[in-house]
Amino acid sequence: MTAEEYQRIADTVAAAIAAGRLRPGDRLPTQRAFARTHRIAPSTATRVYRELARRGLTVGEVGRGTFVRAAQHPTGPALAEPAADGGGHVNLELNYPAVPEQSALLADGLAPLLRPDTLAAALRPSAPSGTAAARNAAAGLLTGPGLRPDPDQLLFPGNGRQALAGALATLVPPGARLGVEALTYPMIKGIAARLGITLVPLATDEQGLCPDALRAAHRTAPLRAVYVQPTLHNPLGTTMPATRRAELADALEALDVWAVEDTVWAFLCGAPPGGRAASRSPAPPPPLASYAPGRTILVDSLSKRLAPGLTVGLALAPPSHTGRLAAALRSGGWTATGFALEAATRWMTDGSLERIVAAKRRDAAARQALAAELLDGQEVHADPRAYFLWWQLPSRWRAETFLAAAARRGIAVTPAAAFAVAAEGTQGAGPAPNAVRIALAGATFDQLSRALPALASIARGAPDDTLPE
Repeated sequence: MTAEEYQRIADTVAAAIAAGRLRPGDRLPTQRAFARTHRIAPSTATRVYRELARRGLTVGEVGRGTFVRAAQHPTGPALAEPAADGGGHVNLELNYPAVPEQSALLADGLAPLLRPDTLAAALRPSAPSGTAAARNAAAGLLTGPGLRPDPDQLLFPGNGRQALAGALATLVPPGARLGVEALTYPMIKGIAARLGITLVPLATDEQGLCPDALRAAHRTAPLRAVYVQPTLHNPLGTTMPATRRAELADALEALDVWAVEDTVWAFLCGAPPGGRAASRSPAPPPPLASYAPGRTILVDSLSKRLAPGLTVGLALAPPSHTGRLAAALRSGGWTATGFALEAATRWMTDGSLERIVAAKRRDAAARQALAAELLDGQEVHADPRAYFLWWQLPSRWRAETFLAAAARRGIAVTPAAAFAVAAEGTQGAGPAPNAVRIALAGATFDQLSRALPALASIARGAPDDTLPE
């Protein structure tokens, strides 16, 4: 058979993969069976399989066979402008941390689920309370200074956003008011809008949410709850000290206001082995839920710890509200699937999650160290353990203009307006500082090494310098 003929057969298989007739994870026939089907010599089948692997379409696993490989998704943002330097898009908006070893570790945990008996059990519907094994594993995951969760108080939404939606639906009826930090996680704005909840921006300082701002807003009209990120606040990167947490808990009790505490990024606060972050950033205080256990719903997620494509949310509510939160998750369709919950339970108990978290702590610290070096001289605020940083731009720049200039270089960043909450009775975003958030997790180190100096160069110039000629 000529080279053109074996390549033609490889082209046929490649076309089947492109059309979706062969999907990622599908196992190809053995080379001997493939040769019989196509009426070619076994040696020619070997050449076809080598060609498919060379093109990156298949991967061979010793003792298991040859499988269609998952497609490589582009890492860049959805921007219309081409990169002026031809270097491709760099996405510094989305923050989905990944480390090289995580796929292998996750695959090891999934393998037992693929047996017919365990798979059948994992594919059954799951209740918000999950299984006893999942509750015990999650309780162990959340246990730390000041917090020892009762497994029976844990519930499992499908992801962190669904945990937030369930908590807000439990605590804040439509039309009622929810206090939030003036700069907050953007998704809370969309969730509140869908639930008919009115957001009230509350002032913060370098220690986090100001209890006096909570009291003042409550005097204007009662707040039902407050949404807060005490540890590694997104986007500011601040962590609320113990004294402020205690003051906030006292204010919640005195005002009869509930809290929804978001701890999605708190897992990064353990020091990476051998890293320098521990000496610069002490361990955070216990969660707010330990200071106000009777009026706090704590929400978390495994997406940042593990991977966004197969995740489970966590929600810890006081006994008085566990049943109400479970009902909200059921009625909203926000319960974790049985398969995802069983997989997550295995990863929490077999050591995979712990090893991945340790790797991500090292990774985040290394990315922050790189950013500190490349953005030296800029007004950047960041916790050395976080996967993002807050950049206060020079006064000659408006955040939106800087955003456009970065996009012309093929770099996507997030302006402060995306996090700002509008005052009651107004539309759109609230007043926003002249700043941008830089997400460090989505880009490769090589991309960061090119993109961050490019952004620093833009900031050192003037807006007129970036206009096309």
